[in-house]
Amino acid sequence: MAKLEAYSCFADIANRPALELADRLAALAPVDDAKVFFGSGGADAIDTAVKLARGYWQAHGEPERTHVISRETGYHGTHGYGTSITGIPPNREGWGVLAGENTVAPLHDLDGVEKVFAEVGPERVAAVVLEPVTGAGGVHLPSEGYLEGVAELCRLHGALLVVDSVICGFGRLGTWFGIERFGVRPDMITFAKGVTSGYLPLGGVVVAGRVAAPWWTTPGERTLRHGPTYSGHPTCCAVGLATLDIYEREGLIPRGEELETPLLEALAPLASHPLVHEVRAGFGLLAAVELEPEVLAAVPDAPNKLLAGARAAGVLVRGLGRGVAVSPPLIVEREHLDLLAEGIRAGLDAMPVESPVPSAPGA
Repeated sequence: MAKLEAYSCFADIANRPALELADRLAALAPVDDAKVFFGSGGADAIDTAVKLARGYWQAHGEPERTHVISRETGYHGTHGYGTSITGIPPNREGWGVLAGENTVAPLHDLDGVEKVFAEVGPERVAAVVLEPVTGAGGVHLPSEGYLEGVAELCRLHGALLVVDSVICGFGRLGTWFGIERFGVRPDMITFAKGVTSGYLPLGGVVVAGRVAAPWWTTPGERTLRHGPTYSGHPTCCAVGLATLDIYEREGLIPRGEELETPLLEALAPLASHPLVHEVRAGFGLLAAVELEPEVLAAVPDAPNKLLAGARAAGVLVRGLGRGVAVSPPLIVEREHLDLLAEGIRAGLDAMPVESPVPSAPGA
């Protein structure tokens, strides 16, 4: 903070913490010849990534490539592009058209993604944007081969692949950016949240060298007219550097994978609760408990009532459209996961339902 007296946020002036953090993130990311663009969070990182994708194709003589494909339940923040491409309808509705030329593909349906390419025209698709595991949209785990298949479709059709790792990054899936577990090397990765462990606002995009080249290789030939005032703020980047140090020193990044089975084992018994439709867990340190459709129909605001009941039992959960989600810290221990499950069960037991609601046949 003492050094901020000499800080300038003019576009052509960098600072040492931002440069050092960019170098470290570029070295960690599964992106070829990586460059880093900083912003203030995950939502503006998506805006940046989509603009870079469209600008890349403009620079390469294919200005018709403007369409963006996303998928159902995907969440990409609440700025213009993120709201437009979200796979969560209530987040998209009520604002009018913020950014057109986008299509939401079915969840985990590779044929559905191929169908969108065919309907839009492969020559018009700029990028596909997706999360490794959907977060705010319900914690839907990836079906086998889906992410690898989408990457191959992007390769075949020439579209860029943008992976939104805002939720899945920095240990949540047991790797730095989450996508490493699938052996996929995207063209861009958006990040935020875990880069500072949430202590200060910071996000950004890791960009492949070939995508950055129009603005990077020959400076001055093409100006990147995009950059928020607080891009690469030195205080936030200094916190980012300290956070990476802690992740590495304490060996925290692998814990997201190491604890995925204990988390599943702790939550799995909840699946037999009469109010529960499904427990989704087993890939990374995040999970969701979804309520039965009959409960959602019978109890107004049921997810928030479950959330309130769990919090009353001492457990912090996140409300979803059809239940609650959990994303414990990387320092969590097995006994804490058991307490987490107990708190959610207490919330379920406190739900204002007069009699148990039976699961639908075959559910």
